[in-house]
Amino acid sequence: MKPLRDKIGWKVATALVVANMIGTGVFTSLGFQLLDVQNTWSILTLWLLGGGMALIGALCYAEIGSKFKKSGGEYLFLSKLIHPLAGYLSGWISLIIGFAAPVALASMALGAYFSNVIDVLPSIIAVSAIALISLIHSFNLNFSGVFQSYASWFKVILIIILILMGFYMSSDKIALDFSISWADEITTSSFAIAFVYVTYSYTGWNAAAYIIGEIDRPKINLPKALIRGTLLVTVLYVLLQLVFLKHGSLEELKGTLDIGHVYATNLFGVPGAKMINLFISLFLISSISAMIWVGPRVSMALGRDYKIWKFLQKRNQKNLPVRAIWVQASISIVYVLTGTFESVLLYCGFVLQLSAALTVSSIFVLRKKKNTSTSFKSPLYPILPGLFIAFSIWIFIYLIIDKPSEFFIGLIILGIGVLSYFLNKKYFH
Repeated sequence: MKPLRDKIGWKVATALVVANMIGTGVFTSLGFQLLDVQNTWSILTLWLLGGGMALIGALCYAEIGSKFKKSGGEYLFLSKLIHPLAGYLSGWISLIIGFAAPVALASMALGAYFSNVIDVLPSIIAVSAIALISLIHSFNLNFSGVFQSYASWFKVILIIILILMGFYMSSDKIALDFSISWADEITTSSFAIAFVYVTYSYTGWNAAAYIIGEIDRPKINLPKALIRGTLLVTVLYVLLQLVFLKHGSLEELKGTLDIGHVYATNLFGVPGAKMINLFISLFLISSISAMIWVGPRVSMALGRDYKIWKFLQKRNQKNLPVRAIWVQASISIVYVLTGTFESVLLYCGFVLQLSAALTVSSIFVLRKKKNTSTSFKSPLYPILPGLFIAFSIWIFIYLIIDKPSEFFIGLIILGIGVLSYFLNKKYFH
């Protein structure tokens, strides 16, 4: 019998990036965007900007990640390049929000879609999915890789089918609006808030950076996975929004969580819609799976370096962080049972964007270090990282103005993280 591989190639790593990116946001956020931003040019601009931001981030992460050979993502990068506190906070964010909240959001979306197929409470479906997938990832790396690869490419194929059918078939209900009203919309605070939903939808472009230690030849395969995965998802996202707008009235789509259900019902009727809801539910499982796989690796790194989180280091006989997996699953279940989808998405989006912006800014530190070489160089330096940081600041300003509650929840979570850092220094050394 051949021994199990303990390293993954760029194809599985790309599948992981794609699986982390495609999921909750693309099938839920359009309805919230349409509450205030309704011109099709404005919507497409949002999704193209989001793809551009994700690509810039992927290029910067690829350069930074090619310098390191350990798993950990932002936690490792910021600890080494900025300050241990910055790295600690990114690990704290990953533990409390970065993966646990998106797992909860994807599970909530899964519950909404799958409850259109069977008459079961969405919350029961969501909690069950988190528990079952966490169990799957408690076996071994080879099992996780095979499951993730097949689940991810199933998701891509399904989206391509939805896009092709959406363009081929016609509908009586349509929300496409190509008038000149976009010129007024893109300068409003509503456009900036809508961009928070979009940036959340693109989160996951950095997924492969969290498991560098498990990637074969990371200096070559990490940039491949990050860049190719991000470009593929951007194209799919833009086309999918067009077909959603092509097959649903504005009244039907505005404020709707399960936006794919509206599309499927108008295109295929009730019987066909049930099948599409089932398929969407299946590939939301892929998103949940990817985040349950990646997140505990960051938590494990936090437990390795800080005694207050030492219990997260526990591994099973297959060297998998089982305790971190189940701690993350428990936090996700709490989000499902206590939070609303929109509020969790907004403060989650703010905190994740803050962490990503700080990590992208660390590329300036890396470039200034002497005797530092990387196998991959991000193009158009320093213009691209500068644009990423500028757009992030733009988001933060409008989030403070329009959504102060969600902004301050994010700050409170960061504040608790700072407190735990100093508690660790004082009592756990």
